[in-house]
Amino acid sequence: MGKVAFVFPGQASQYPGMGKELADKYPPARAVFDEADKALGFSISKICFEGTEDELKLTANTQPAIVTCSVAVCRVLAEKGLTPDFVAGHSLGEYSALVAA
Repeated sequence: MGKVAFVFPGQASQYPGMGKELADKYPPARAVFDEADKALGFSISKICFEGTEDELKLTANTQPAIVTCSVAVCRVLAEKGLTPDFVAGHSLGEYSALVAA
């Protein structure tokens, strides 16, 4: 197998319902959302899963939502044995890339 690169999205990639199916299906993803809720002191999972587009457009919600979803995807992929050889991120995605690295 060749080298694997993960490229993480930046702000404006958010959408209502993001991460819900992942968290419902994979315990490592749910754990990331739970950890983020606790660290942030509010339920970013509820905003991601049930929030409106307007709620998600607020920078204070957008940024932790995107990072949380990105890290959740990485944890699920790692559990499946897929880890990146290289990482990159667009704008805010740089933070997710740092976590993945």
